[in-house]
Amino acid sequence: MIDVYTWPTPNGHKVHIMLEECGFKLGRDWQAHAVNIGQGDQFKPEFLNISPNNKIPALVDPQGPDGKPINLFESGAILLYLAAKTGKFLPKSDRAKYDVLQWLMFQMGGVGPMLGQAHHFRIYAPEKIDYAVNRYTNEAKRLYGVMNKQLTQSKFIAGNSYSIADIAIFPWLRSWQNQGIDWADYPQLKIWFDRISERPAVQRGVQVLADLRKPITDDKSREVLFGNTQYKSR
Repeated sequence: MIDVYTWPTPNGHKVHIMLEECGFKLGRDWQAHAVNIGQGDQFKPEFLNISPNNKIPALVDPQGPDGKPINLFESGAILLYLAAKTGKFLPKSDRAKYDVLQWLMFQMGGVGPMLGQAHHFRIYAPEKIDYAVNRYTNEAKRLYGVMNKQLTQSKFIAGNSYSIADIAIFPWLRSWQNQGIDWADYPQLKIWFDRISERPAVQRGVQVLADLRKPITDDKSREVLFGNTQYKSR
């Protein structure tokens, strides 16, 4: 049984979706352990032993590459691990593989961080700073434009086969309204988004722990996520 320490955020959903797409079934092959990031569960010593950067998700597989348990943090690394373990969603040929990897890095280095900042300054920041709101909203629109253009050339993000690049990007686009996006400006990306949304494994993945997540409205949760608690030495 694979143990996943997670919360229903885009990075958590990546791993939930990947497991389900690979044929692992929740409750049979893997289990989700809730790490409530609004209450500070990510700072508990037992979680930090698995994820030293105090971020979800983290994975523990008792059957690692050498038959011994392996602990992994960072959602991109987990996607690559599961692709290698199952032989799915990462092409075998070097050229196709690197096409996928460059778009995975695009998500890890661009889509996630920039859309995360757009969420923060548009929704969660205690004061509205026009410069920050405009900067990250415009960057979100730019990134959507990059993906929209790419999808005029291929069915999926990294070619004509579904891959970990699609799995990594999709969850971040589910909050498009919070990012100041109008789908009418990105028609090819919207077609892709709807296609991914219809996949049964994706639908199962985004429901994992979804009933536990509540809007961040209280001062304690805001402080845990965005205040000094985040910056204490561990």
